[in-house]
Amino acid sequence: MQLKLFMLSASSVVLWLVPLAALDKKLDTHKAVQGISLCASIACAVAAGNIARNLAEEDEIEELKLRAIKADVEDEISTSVYVSQQQRQQEAELILTSPGADVEASRQALEAIYSNDLQETTTTTASEADASDLALWWKVSAAEVEGKSPTWIIENILNMKGRKFTEGKARLVDLRKKFGES
Repeated sequence: MQLKLFMLSASSVVLWLVPLAALDKKLDTHKAVQGISLCASIACAVAAGNIARNLAEEDEIEELKLRAIKADVEDEISTSVYVSQQQRQQEAELILTSPGADVEASRQALEAIYSNDLQETTTTTASEADASDLALWWKVSAAEVEGKSPTWIIENILNMKGRKFTEGKARLVDLRKKFGES
């Protein structure tokens, strides 16, 4: 699409300049050829403008999709944190209000619950990494659908060029194992 945009832009400039420089101004057909060439260059410029507008709209839509995915992930994480906090509060209130219960046993039970919740917090961080990996995988799969080569994907989407290229290959393999077709 970008190649087509470039070719149409270049064609419009060439079609506009060639009759001015190449044709002899003494010929009767000079103005007619120059007018036709000018109309063709305007048509090429308009077509290039339409392609540029479409590319900009596609980029804007992709950006909105990524923002929505990020917002969903953040909302899911904050909801799970809120729910676990409410559960801890209810459990603590229940233990404190229960008559005849051994306070020390209740304290140990709460301590066990809290230590498990701390381990789940590290899992939440892992789910954030999974969400960013998923967003990255969507970009990779979209590029593969467009027919982009693995080298192009590693250099342009994973941003691993030069010395990091082999690391990028491994990252691409990991993403394919994690999210690709089983």
